Amino acid sequence: MPLVKFRIKSRWKIKKNSLPTQHLKEICVVILQIIRTMATGQYQFANLNRFNLVFSTICILFCHALCDAAVKQSFQSSITGDSSEETSEIQQSTPPKSTIEISDPAQGTVWTVSETAKIQWETENIDTSKSIRFFLAKDDMVVQELGSFKNNSLAEGIALANNVGSGDQYQVVGIELFPDNKFQVAKYATSYFSIRNPIADARKKAALAKRNSPKEDISRNEFEGRKISYVKELSFTNENISVSLWDHGRQDGDIVSIYLNGKTVVSKHLLTYRRKKVSFKLDPDKTNELFLYAHNLGTAPPNTVSIELTDGSTSEKIILNSDLKSCEAVQIKVK
Repeated sequence: MPLVKFRIKSRWKIKKNSLPTQHLKEICVVILQIIRTMATGQYQFANLNRFNLVFSTICILFCHALCDAAVKQSFQSSITGDSSEETSEIQQSTPPKSTIEISDPAQGTVWTVSETAKIQWETENIDTSKSIRFFLAKDDMVVQELGSFKNNSLAEGIALANNVGSGDQYQVVGIELFPDNKFQVAKYATSYFSIRNPIADARKKAALAKRNSPKEDISRNEFEGRKISYVKELSFTNENISVSLWDHGRQDGDIVSIYLNGKTVVSKHLLTYRRKKVSFKLDPDKTNELFLYAHNLGTAPPNTVSIELTDGSTSEKIILNSDLKSCEAVQIKVK
């Protein structure tokens, strides 16, 4: 009987010399030996009793089952192998993770606004042709963009903005520009360090000193071209003042206004014997000025007004005169 050659044909890309292939070859050899034994002679095969025939059939079916199991195992192995290869290809195509670490400035560093600053850093998996952008931050807010620099580990001559104030809660933040993997952008924030701005500190100190210094008492000499004459100085313990005013002498149609520190308290009021009452608040930090302004001369010039001022505990009565060229006034202080 001619030698029977078995060729393994598979649609599942079974690799040569793999373990499933070797098992399949061994099974084929066993099947071949059984067939050769059973085909030794036609008369012998025909005279096999029923037991031998059944036994032989069982052997053939068993070998067939082994062969089918080997093929299935090869199919599963090929799928697992393909999946592993695809996973490996994906891992190889994903760029390695990039990192940035800034070494200067660090905790304890002090920058001065009047001097230029420098930044030192190290990176991993970022090409030297790429750029890093740096920001100055304070309290999680960007204060100034420091610039973008090539990835050469050093940036010098960085000018700080003049409006950057002194403080100890500053950070430099570095971010990778145009990363190879947009889902893994390298970034880094330094520890807190200090910045000093002597010029801004001096301005702030001068403004604070001016705000806290006693206000100078500068008396008003004129108002709208009219000379102001101070006739009396008053003092009260309370800054809230009530005022009553009326025409002094006879009613002659005088129309006047009352001003406190240049602001109108009574506007164009026709004086009569009936008292007009108003209230105002004094400035306790300076000398206040209350003056009379005449809008006409009436029938008997000058305009004359009686005024009574009280803070609830102290009362003062005064008489002020005014014409179209001058105004009389009083100075009032809070004790």
